[in-house]
Amino acid sequence: MPGRRVDRARDERGVAFPSPLVMLSIVAVAMAGLAFLVTSGDEPADEARVVTSTPSATPTPERTQESKPRRSPKPSPSPTPVERGDVFVEVYNNSGITGLAAGFSETATAAGWQVVGSDNWVGTIPSSTVYYPPRLEREAETLARDLGISRLMPAVAPMRFDRLTVILTGDVT
Repeated sequence: MPGRRVDRARDERGVAFPSPLVMLSIVAVAMAGLAFLVTSGDEPADEARVVTSTPSATPTPERTQESKPRRSPKPSPSPTPVERGDVFVEVYNNSGITGLAAGFSETATAAGWQVVGSDNWVGTIPSSTVYYPPRLEREAETLARDLGISRLMPAVAPMRFDRLTVILTGDVT
């Protein structure tokens, strides 16, 4: 019949290819992932980051025997002394010795440190230790000397990072 369409079941099957833009996007994401995996190692060592300067093209005048001898470099100024009273200190007892933290708190206070608390510490500490945030390393060394503690370690959570933390295990004489 003219004008009448006959619907036939389609049995043609094909594959639709994505547009070039989608293909390009997939390739870009894959390359970015590969680049991330290749470069996600440790930070390069400080030695690798050192930038060396190239010598200038202008010639430098040669020294004659009449020229003045070089001056020796000035000694670097001595570091400023540690201000004990400006540093907060917490003292903890990690031993079975009653009053150990309180006794060391008194010793630290007598040496000029600002002890802001003492208590018991729960956990396993191998030996008496002064824990410090990076900016207070020099102060930690001084406090350790004052208290007769030889072990120093960077502070870790749950310690506070604005003060020194002393954890005593009873092995300090």
